[in-house]
Amino acid sequence: MESQTNLEKLNVRVSEILQQYHSLKSENEMLRSELVSLKAEQELKDQEIEKLVQQNVEKDMEIDEIANKIESILG
Repeated sequence: MESQTNLEKLNVRVSEILQQYHSLKSENEMLRSELVSLKAEQELKDQEIEKLVQQNVEKDMEIDEIANKIESILG
């Protein structure tokens, strides 16, 4: 009888491990999906930052040109 009890305990434990495995597998898939989304979002933000930096450089050049024109007018 004890042998059957041990077999039942083992069966329960294996079932618990399988359930935990499936739960962790689902969580892992969800996290992978979230990671892909976050990487894509980060890429878009990086592109936007690069665009804004470039615009800032262009504005700085425009300001320098205006300042130079004012200096040349004022002599």
